[in-house]
Amino acid sequence: MMVSTKGRYALRVMIELASRCDEGVVCLKEIAEHQQISEKYLEAIVKSLVSAGLVIGTRGKGGGYRLAQTPDQCTVAAILRAAEGSLSPVNCLDDDCPRHGNCATLPMWRELNRIIDDYFQGISLEQLTAQAQALGDTGVV
Repeated sequence: MMVSTKGRYALRVMIELASRCDEGVVCLKEIAEHQQISEKYLEAIVKSLVSAGLVIGTRGKGGGYRLAQTPDQCTVAAILRAAEGSLSPVNCLDDDCPRHGNCATLPMWRELNRIIDDYFQGISLEQLTAQAQALGDTGVV
């Protein structure tokens, strides 16, 4: 499994929204500037987060984005799935592989997939935000 820039940026956006949740909505332009991410690219990332129900968007003057749930309820697994589509380490777990019934490595891949899922499911956005604040992380990576 390789987490793309889309996945990494989605985590940064969510950390920023979590750290600013007392402000209400945050406009996309501010997030783009603060995170040093192209606003156009950020639009696609936020769209996937909205589709997954992790972020709520408000249109019009004074519009922007906010978290759909509290940071303690949102997991890294949910964020990465929204951005990446899958956390699976190999395609054969996602696709209908013709060797599915007689693949000697399939149990190993399934176990790795379970470990990855359990690991990311066990990390909340609240934890990531606390780590970022403890490090004085401005969100720019």
